[in-house]
Amino acid sequence: MTEKLLILDDEVDMLTLLETIIRAKTPHDVVVTNNPLEIEELMAAHRFSLVISDLKMLGRDGLEVIDVVHRADPTIPVVIITAYGSLESAQEVVRRGAYDYITKPFRKEQVLITIERALEWRRITAENLKLRER
Repeated sequence: MTEKLLILDDEVDMLTLLETIIRAKTPHDVVVTNNPLEIEELMAAHRFSLVISDLKMLGRDGLEVIDVVHRADPTIPVVIITAYGSLESAQEVVRRGAYDYITKPFRKEQVLITIERALEWRRITAENLKLRER
């Protein structure tokens, strides 16, 4: 099943790497931006199933991205990727509602597995909500 993913990172090289990995190994559509201030506009224009965001960016950090995404749709999982990994930042990211936390450098398999797990979690969550509504 093809899903639409949003990737935010202020480093264009990282955006290119993630986009290349995802397009080569999955059927998913990818939208990328190096400007985290565009997220509201992108969320309004597309129906994303997953958001991947860098933690440290100019203009808006990954914690703020989590908040923006979950205000728009709390069922969208957010995966945070960072080169500045620490136990404290991992705890804060998860406390704020991120699905997962990946430190750079990462293996491409790690990213691909995390994407598929997050999308499966979203499908199960949506199914659960539908069953509760019945």
